[in-house]
Amino acid sequence: MGGGRSETSALSGTGGGRGVTTQNSQRPNACCFCWCCCCSCSWNEEERRKRRRRWKKISQDNKMEPINCEACTKPSVEEIRLWSQSFDKLMRNPAGRNVFREFLRTEYSEENMLFWLACEDLKQEANKSAIEEKACSIYEDYISILSPKEVSLDARVREVINRKMQDPTPHTFEDAQLQIYTLMHRDSYPRFLSSNIYKALIHGGSRTSSES
Repeated sequence: MGGGRSETSALSGTGGGRGVTTQNSQRPNACCFCWCCCCSCSWNEEERRKRRRRWKKISQDNKMEPINCEACTKPSVEEIRLWSQSFDKLMRNPAGRNVFREFLRTEYSEENMLFWLACEDLKQEANKSAIEEKACSIYEDYISILSPKEVSLDARVREVINRKMQDPTPHTFEDAQLQIYTLMHRDSYPRFLSSNIYKALIHGGSRTSSES
């Protein structure tokens, strides 16, 4: 899974986003549809805060459960140290992504990595129907304002996604993936390098090397 490009990544969307127009003068309540990024509803922000609190509670209750990690080999001490040189080096390494995801889980922001990984998976897809299905799943899981795992995106990016969902491709979520990658880089990565999780890996690897 190629996560090494410098703060660039994309993915596709699903065909479920086709807009529906009606001849009635009455406007449908767009917030009822998963494809809509309507943020004008008066209850939206409060609902988002409630969902986030519920999701954090669920994450806290389940934080000791093992996560479904990517297959990878055990990293060497040199590899682990390279992760501190740049975020790109960390994200290019499957073991690095697993450890970083574990850290994000402690901060209740694992959905950022899950979204990024889902986008990487979508970019590998060539089958049109599979692209639409995966894009629909990504939208419902991480873009919809109704999802407890909704990632933080600005209004411009949400607009772009909604347009692209009319005819999804492997690059439908490109702007969103870049925004989340940048968020993890600037916000979570510095704290990761100072975390006990990373320090334990460095110290543990150093002790193993000196003993062998």
